[in-house]
Amino acid sequence: MSQSRRTQSPAPLPQEGFARLPQVLHVLGIGKTSFWEGVKAGRFPSPVSLGPRTRVWRVEDIRHFISSMR
Repeated sequence: MSQSRRTQSPAPLPQEGFARLPQVLHVLGIGKTSFWEGVKAGRFPSPVSLGPRTRVWRVEDIRHFISSMR
């Protein structure tokens, strides 16, 4: 199998900065549809827009959300 077709796990959350959707989904262990429904309902942190088609999440928001779930 070529390297471009190999599925790789997303990188873990960085210590600070921003995370892309695959990283957030991996850390939270949920699917994309459920996550976006949760964002719309206010259960999950909202993204930051970096451009017309680029959304990221503040790592501190994701970590705070995870710690509040414990």
